[in-house]
This record gives sequence, structure tokens and C-alpha cells, in this order.
Amino acid sequence: MAYSKDVISRAQERLAISKARRESQLAQRLTEAYRQVPRLREIDRQLRLSMASAVQAAFSGGQDVQAAIENIKQDNLRLQEERKALVEANFRLGWLDETPICSRCGGVGYMGSTMCDCLKALCLEEQEKELTLLAGSDASFDRFCLEYYADSVDPRWGVNTRTVMAKTFDTCRQYAQNFNYFSGNLLFSGDTGLGKTFLSACIAKEVAAKGFSVAYESAVHLFSNMERARFENDAEAREKVQKYTDCDLLILDDLGTEIVGQFTLTALYTLINDRILSKKATIISTNLTTDGIARRYNPQIASRLRGNFQRLAFIGEDIRLKTGQGKL
Repeated sequence: MAYSKDVISRAQERLAISKARRESQLAQRLTEAYRQVPRLREIDRQLRLSMASAVQAAFSGGQDVQAAIENIKQDNLRLQEERKALVEANFRLGWLDETPICSRCGGVGYMGSTMCDCLKALCLEEQEKELTLLAGSDASFDRFCLEYYADSVDPRWGVNTRTVMAKTFDTCRQYAQNFNYFSGNLLFSGDTGLGKTFLSACIAKEVAAKGFSVAYESAVHLFSNMERARFENDAEAREKVQKYTDCDLLILDDLGTEIVGQFTLTALYTLINDRILSKKATIISTNLTTDGIARRYNPQIASRLRGNFQRLAFIGEDIRLKTGQGKL
């Protein structure tokens, strides 16, 4: 999963804080244990000295090395048994256990170059927090209400509004539930206030919950970041642009609201084309039709969208005017 550097950094910071807290708590318990049972302090001191003596004996090279090491080993075992008995007699089970925050990586977050599951879980939580801020905390397929779409024929399109939206909703939900590296691309097309942003946010949250990396961005912010990365050498913008390229699912919201110039045309084509070639999933929402996209941008971009994206129609009357802050 291609989590952004920012997500990984926040997750690593949380892991480090948890590790430090665990070690601090153990140190405090050990200090209390030494106060209650002073013999424990002496045993731990002797154990440390025995380890140093074993290392020194191993490097001495004398004829009695094996015998010396064996004697140290027996002393060490005797001290450990005494320590275990004292701990069991005076403290509750597990109170002085030196259990690491993660049994696999010890709280480092990596095993060699492979990210440990403990850090992956924190990355997932950080990504979900980020998506909640961007997409809204109330985005959920359970909150989508088809009753807000008229159960009648839309005179503009000549089809039943609710039937079309039911199909759109089912496609979005199945896409999220079955998401994988070959799920393909979606193009949400329709007027303002018909649920495009809401359903894309629902998909983002459910896909992220499966452990895939998701980048959710409005067109205005995406192209602004790409321009800052290109012309201002902005490190933060460069990191975001890298996320747009690397993530498992990119959701580009409100395409058509940005100012179009030559840079925007080139950046949009490159982004779409690169993700198609690398078979990374993309969802684009827009108020434009595919013909409108061809007129606003260029035939090459329109061709990529027609040939590589499944178009989902959003029709009906503006739900926001009907519901305010209610369900979609």
C-alpha cells in the first residue's frame, strides 16, 4: 500500500510515543519493585555483571573459556530463578514483564525493509482521519437515501430518475466492497447537488478501511499543488503530487471547477494517462458531460475518459436544496 510520507510519519510518531510510554511505565514499575523488594535490584545488577563477564571470557581466549562460561551460565540461571520466585511472590502476574509494544518488530515499525503490521494499522488509522477531514465524517452508504430522487421520468433524459440513481448507487457500493488492484476507473457525471461527492467519499472510506491507500482531493487543490510542485519547488506540494501518482485509489472531485490553462491540460492528461498505464484506480466527479469535457479540455483527455472510465450518471433535482444537512 502506497501510504504518503505524511501518513507514515504521523503513524511512526504515534508508534514511537506508545513505545516510549510503555518503556517509561515499565521503568516506573521496576523502581517501585526495587523499593518493595531491594533484593531484586541486586539480582538485576548481578545479571548485568554476569553478561559482561561472559562476553569478557569469550574474548579472553584462555584454555578454561568453556568452563568459565558454563559457570557464568549456571550462576545466571540461578539468579533468574530467584528473581522469578521473588516477582511471583510479591507482584501480580505480568506486572514486571518486559513485553514490547509489538512482539514482531519490538515497536520499531519495520522488519528489515518491510513495514510491520503494527505500523500498517496506525497508517490506516491516520489515513482514515485524513479522509474524514477531507470528505466529511458522515459519509456512509447507509446514509444515502433514494427517496430524495423522484420516482418518475426525468424529462431531460427520458428515464426514471430513481431507477438510474439506484443503479448508480449499487455500482458504487459494489465497487467499494469488491475493490482490488484491478477495479478500474469511474467517472461521476451530473449536475451539482446530486450525490457525486457524497458517494465518492463513501467509496474512499470503505476502500481505505480495507487497507488500500486513498488520496481524495478537489480539482482546485490538486492542480494548485501540482503547479506549486512544478514551479515553486514546494516540498509539501511535491509530496502530495507523489501521493496522487502512487496511491491505490485517487478520487478527483469537482473536475471543471479549476481554471484551465496549458499547465492544467498537460497535468491532467499526464496524471490520467500515467494512472491508466500503471493500472491504478481513479474516480473523477464532474458537472460536465463527456462532450463538455472534450470542449473544456481537449479530445485526448476526453478519449482517455471515454475509453478507460465507466461513466455513472447522476440525475434529478439538487438534493441540497431539499435536505440541507440531511441524508443523501
